[in-house]
Amino acid sequence: MGQNVGDLGEFGLLARIAARLNETDQPDDGRVVVGPGDDAAVVTVPDGRVVVTTDMLVDGRHFRRDWSSAYDIGRRAAAANLADVVAMGADPVALVVGLALPSDTEVAWVTGLTDGLRDECAELGATVVGGDIVRGDLIVISGTALGDLGGRKPILRSGAHPGDTVAVAGRLGWAAAGLTVLRRGFRSPRVLADAHRRPDPPYAAALAAARGPVTAMADISDGLVADAGHLAAASGVSIELVKSQLPVAKELLEAAAAFNVDPLNWVLTGGDDHGFVATFTKRRKLPAGFIAIGVVVEGAGQVLVDGEPYANQGGHDHFRD
Repeated sequence: MGQNVGDLGEFGLLARIAARLNETDQPDDGRVVVGPGDDAAVVTVPDGRVVVTTDMLVDGRHFRRDWSSAYDIGRRAAAANLADVVAMGADPVALVVGLALPSDTEVAWVTGLTDGLRDECAELGATVVGGDIVRGDLIVISGTALGDLGGRKPILRSGAHPGDTVAVAGRLGWAAAGLTVLRRGFRSPRVLADAHRRPDPPYAAALAAARGPVTAMADISDGLVADAGHLAAASGVSIELVKSQLPVAKELLEAAAAFNVDPLNWVLTGGDDHGFVATFTKRRKLPAGFIAIGVVVEGAGQVLVDGEPYANQGGHDHFRD
């Protein structure tokens, strides 16, 4: 067993993390004026408006260390925050991370987590600029991401209008299928298990949409039906999804047959893939990476699938699930 954080101490661990962040050059575009090491970081957001979001992951609740590497958990924790910033149409600038750790946590696990956080941010030119560490009974990861709108209007959930096209970008149901695989004691299909361990958000597609005919957008973290429902409720409309247009990957079909489940349930209610659901002005070409799956209609916040309410609405409730 390697050195643990109790042996290294808080300040020794912080120094190790800072060194890890500097081991691979983080973006040097002038947006981070003061990085880790002072009482607080200093970042510049040229737009003057700051997009802010936060997300927490709890060991045993949102991830399991016997299923996922520290690196994968870091990528996942960063993606949960960065995808929310991107869904608003903003460019992520910085990530601040708070950690609660038991004293017997291995230092190597923390450095692996740090590498994952850093590398996911690097996908978008963002930087891990600091955070805090406390002793806790279990591992808790709390991230706060900051974004820059670059002079654009924020993309809200409330902008959908009847007649708009509903479209998605990214994987749907892969993380949920992977969770089913892992819960049943398997490690394959590897591609699905890996999808649960680490999401692959289509950041570029969402940012391109934000510069085009998008009217509303949301990160799909709770499941397609649930997050489309957030758009519908905020916009005062209903959304009709068409089953035949939903992307059901071959990998999902094969796993569903093996486990005797309906793959559409994964696609419609599975969360944690961090794709994007958006609405677009009718008769406008969809941005690359998005596919049409339905239409916005008059209504009062419902999501219909082939004209009917879906029996399993999905959506994660931390105080019920």
